[in-house]
Amino acid sequence: MFAVIKTGGKQYRVAAGDEIRIEKLEGQPGDTLSLGPVLMLGSDDGVTVGSPVIDGAQVIGELLDTNRARKIIVFKKRRRQNYRRTQGHRQWGTVVRIAEIVAPGAKAKTALKTTTAAPAEAAAPKAAPKAKAAAPKKAAAPKAEAKPAAAKKAAAPKKAAADDLKVLSGVGPALEKKLHAEGITTFAQIAAWTPADVEDFGEKLSFKGRIEREGWIEQAKTLAQGTEG
Repeated sequence: MFAVIKTGGKQYRVAAGDEIRIEKLEGQPGDTLSLGPVLMLGSDDGVTVGSPVIDGAQVIGELLDTNRARKIIVFKKRRRQNYRRTQGHRQWGTVVRIAEIVAPGAKAKTALKTTTAAPAEAAAPKAAPKAKAAAPKKAAAPKAEAKPAAAKKAAAPKKAAADDLKVLSGVGPALEKKLHAEGITTFAQIAAWTPADVEDFGEKLSFKGRIEREGWIEQAKTLAQGTEG
């Protein structure tokens, strides 16, 4: 018997005992999971096609491993723009062994089993009522104690306003967004970079060597002094 299942947006033809790699599923090695829905079943008696799925049919698989596939290289180039970007990517996936294919109306011989931490997390909300029960005691304190707390909030430092990083040589809107994503928003932060930071950001931004050539740190020091003044 074989079946066609859909998981992770893809369709797979499977039979009992097959080992396949599918998109990542939550679980631990040894878990038995229901893989579905089932789109088609085939046996010696013929083929059953779902509309779009076969109700009552089930494919049970044993989770063997969750890992990352081999690296692929993503290369982008724009003609006449001096634009080249190279990135690597390793896709997460799960390896499963098909334990059983259950036809509609039949009883599964393999029990579903999961060892994920979801039940432990579900127990966390039980502690919340205790914290709420203790709240009235704090409310009974004098109102005068609320003033120091308000003063602390007022004294909280304001975040520094973001600088226009596009002023730096070689920085456009796209590169500015990448710097913001890494938490770099001001000239002062760039001016404080160490050689290790320069090498690290050169790798992250696919900009290796240009930070020194463009003189970002020197420009940032000058611009930072101007913004402080």
